[in-house]
Amino acid sequence: MENQTVARALTEQLGLDMPPVALAFCDAPPLGVGSPGAAAPSACAFWRDAERGVFFAPVDAHANCPVGAFVMGFELKPALMQELQGLIGQMSACGYVNADETGKIPTNRRKAKGILYGRLDQFPQAPDAVLAWLTARQAMLWGEASGGAAWTAAAPSAVLGRPACAAIPVAIDRGVPTLSLGCMGMRTFTRIGDDRLLAVIPGAKLGAFTLAIGRAAAINQGMQSFYEGRLAGLDG
Repeated sequence: MENQTVARALTEQLGLDMPPVALAFCDAPPLGVGSPGAAAPSACAFWRDAERGVFFAPVDAHANCPVGAFVMGFELKPALMQELQGLIGQMSACGYVNADETGKIPTNRRKAKGILYGRLDQFPQAPDAVLAWLTARQAMLWGEASGGAAWTAAAPSAVLGRPACAAIPVAIDRGVPTLSLGCMGMRTFTRIGDDRLLAVIPGAKLGAFTLAIGRAAAINQGMQSFYEGRLAGLDG
């Protein structure tokens, strides 16, 4: 499916009130695509900027966020690597992260020179990942469409936590739609509402998962009608 078609389907089926955005790891922007004009306070801040259009952010534009730059798989300059180590040290000292966690934080494996960001319905190429902000109700549909709510041989899939941006490499590497509760940095720099979760679709599964969302939405609409009829009967 084309990006515009997928964006419309996701928006309608999930009832999104903010446009899904896409990103692609690349070494240079497509012809005619500019830069954001300034560095962002965090890597996740670019996700909100992407709601307004398409742009290419090179590695240096992510330099204000050592953790995000690391998770995105960028090759860090010595000064930024030193800052990252100091920041992780502070997080560990205050109890925000455990010392043995830092080596296990997921990172993007492709060493790109930047990231192409933009609204999915305007995105000029196949994305590596698509991001959406979900309410609990929307996340319910998402979880059912991904199979993460099924009580089969294993327990339902977990929702990731800090750092929020780690959901991107996890989704891409595992090839599965991923949910994250976010982190305090994401909450601060994106100004996203406290009622929202971060959702990430790997680009390779975008078409198939969009169809699965449609099926889950239709099934739940039927279940809602059933439950409302049952409730009306009980009230009567």
